[in-house]
Amino acid sequence: MPDERLELPQGTLDLLILKVLTLGPQHGWAISERLHQVSRATLQVPQGSLYPALHRLERRGWISARWDASDNNRRAKFYELTREGRRQLKVEADDWRRLAAAVDLVLGMR
Repeated sequence: MPDERLELPQGTLDLLILKVLTLGPQHGWAISERLHQVSRATLQVPQGSLYPALHRLERRGWISARWDASDNNRRAKFYELTREGRRQLKVEADDWRRLAAAVDLVLGMR
């Protein structure tokens, strides 16, 4: 049986995290679970990829973070999209759609 995992192209995880955070503030595990759920279990983001991406987005000013209690009353760092992050999400989503359309054209050539 072939491996069902997909490797995300460089920068894609950042785009997906920004999109998930449009739903509101979430902690890292919730972000990872949401990506897994929405992708119908295709995307499984390991902590070793997720947290460096979250820190990178925070350094860029696209997300902010604060400590709070999670649903199970544990201390967790919650991430939230900033105004700049919303702008960046639009740019990155538009770029992704253009790239995906171009790749689809090439794959569909006869």
